[in-house]
Amino acid sequence: MSDTPDSAVHAVRTYVQQHRAAFVDDLVEWLRIPSVSAQPEHAPDVRRSARWLADKLTETGFPVVEVWPTDGAPAVFAEWPSDTPGAPTVLVYGHHDVQPAAREDGWDTDPFEPTLVGGRLYARGAADDKGQVFFHTLGVRAHLAATGRTTPAVTLKLLIEGEEESGSPHFRALVEERAERLAADAVIVSDTGMWSEDTPTVCTGMRGVADCEITLHGPDQDIHSGSFGGAVPNPATAAARLVAALHDADEHVTIPGFYDGVTELTDAERELIAELPFDEEQWLRTARSHATAGEAGFSTLERVWARPTAELNGIGGGYQGPGGKTIVPASAHVKLSFRLVAGQDPAHIEKAVAAWVEDRVPAGIRHEITFGAPTRPCLTPLDHPALRSVVRAMSTAFDGRKIRFTREGGSGPAADLQDVLAAPVLFLGISVPSDGWHSPNEKVELDLLLKGVETTAHLWSDLATAVR
Repeated sequence: MSDTPDSAVHAVRTYVQQHRAAFVDDLVEWLRIPSVSAQPEHAPDVRRSARWLADKLTETGFPVVEVWPTDGAPAVFAEWPSDTPGAPTVLVYGHHDVQPAAREDGWDTDPFEPTLVGGRLYARGAADDKGQVFFHTLGVRAHLAATGRTTPAVTLKLLIEGEEESGSPHFRALVEERAERLAADAVIVSDTGMWSEDTPTVCTGMRGVADCEITLHGPDQDIHSGSFGGAVPNPATAAARLVAALHDADEHVTIPGFYDGVTELTDAERELIAELPFDEEQWLRTARSHATAGEAGFSTLERVWARPTAELNGIGGGYQGPGGKTIVPASAHVKLSFRLVAGQDPAHIEKAVAAWVEDRVPAGIRHEITFGAPTRPCLTPLDHPALRSVVRAMSTAFDGRKIRFTREGGSGPAADLQDVLAAPVLFLGISVPSDGWHSPNEKVELDLLLKGVETTAHLWSDLATAVR
């Protein structure tokens, strides 16, 4: 529960409501820019999006605003130093690029012509992530208005990248290159969501990921299965056996050393997860699946949030056309991905996987294994002072409602910030599942978006004392 005085709550809410219309108008203007980083023809739009944001941050009051080029799309950096001696520094992360979108994908309206319907703003990027980046601009102004300050209670920095929807290929290098400028006592990531409109939540962690492709070679060419089958090793059979051996009967991953270092769920964490109003049947419908499955001894939410996984993403080899073709194929291919949790090291996982494959490939089969760029997991302990600040600020914005906790099963660049800057990562997002990230008719609930504004308006004063 928050200790924020009623007068401060009223002052923030009044300021936000007074500036709501102008805030929405500005957001609509930004959403019209089709900053699709994955499509080369939109590279000028991504640059235009960065410039638009930089100009708006200057207008907001940030005295330092810079567009940082990368070997791909530009990022935007802004800084507003606090005039309070010894004030902590907080870095906000988000992204200004968006997923591809076209009317023919199933949109009811033009995805880059924002449409307001009954308190919902429909547009690509409305929730992911322009809306959640933009609420920080009104939030800091509301913070100043309510406190009477001329600078934030914390030194506030923003890093808004332009390639998140393309896998952030240049983000780690940018953070390492600019680490001194980005130094912070805490990082706020506004690129996540809440459980639902009725159940406000704070995300406490994201899984990491490692992936690989394995190519298995047998004969130097496809050969007749009647003349040679059963007498020479078949790479497709070897691939199938390799995949079949990946899990045991309880769906535990069998790779030696795979679970080394895993941060196990505490009893308290499992109780908090169990408190969430989880409808497994609805979840299955969302997953377009017909039954749950996974590691024995864990609930569905525990499996997707807090347990590491090994997943077969694709397998192929030999003849795939109509009818029969009786061959021993020359090669086969396997694609695997591994979601990692706190305590796991992607480099260790890669070595363990490579050794496991080496041990299981039969004589006469040559193999190659290549790994993609890994992402580290991140997790903030529930008792961390900065996390408690986020919870108090959100509870204030949501009129004293209890804030619950979630994790994110996916992966993102937040761990790079934690890794390079050695700062705790906190997640502050107000989007809800119905917002349809990456889907047709993406939208944001404007009332919730303004709850995000209010949360940040209260957060900076709380963090100023919590992380000193």
